[in-house]
Amino acid sequence: MMKTVSAAFAVLMVTIAPGLAQQSVDPTGVWLRDDGNARVRIAPCGSNICATNLWIGDTSKGEEPGDRLVMSLKPKSPDTLTGTAYDAKRDRTYAITVQVSDNALLTRGCILGGVLCKNVHWKPAK
Repeated sequence: MMKTVSAAFAVLMVTIAPGLAQQSVDPTGVWLRDDGNARVRIAPCGSNICATNLWIGDTSKGEEPGDRLVMSLKPKSPDTLTGTAYDAKRDRTYAITVQVSDNALLTRGCILGGVLCKNVHWKPAK
């Protein structure tokens, strides 16, 4: 009986897995931060995903065009990726969650074991 159940589960996974792979979350594109201060390109970079500043309006907080976060992300749910983001300029690694929809992106970066977090909303650039 257990062998039959295991075999049936394996057949089900082989049938379903390709469909799941096609539904992977894809944050790539050019995004505008909700405060209007940043335009960022999210694109593959090696085995990771990079978010690179294309334009920054107010550079007083140290952000500049060309700054980049290197993100190592894995799917958490059909619309969410989680992992880490490394900021070489500040030599910091953040825990990050990226939630993607058709016309919005929400990023949540945390440090200090999740004690200090910040949400940022993005919309696609046109």
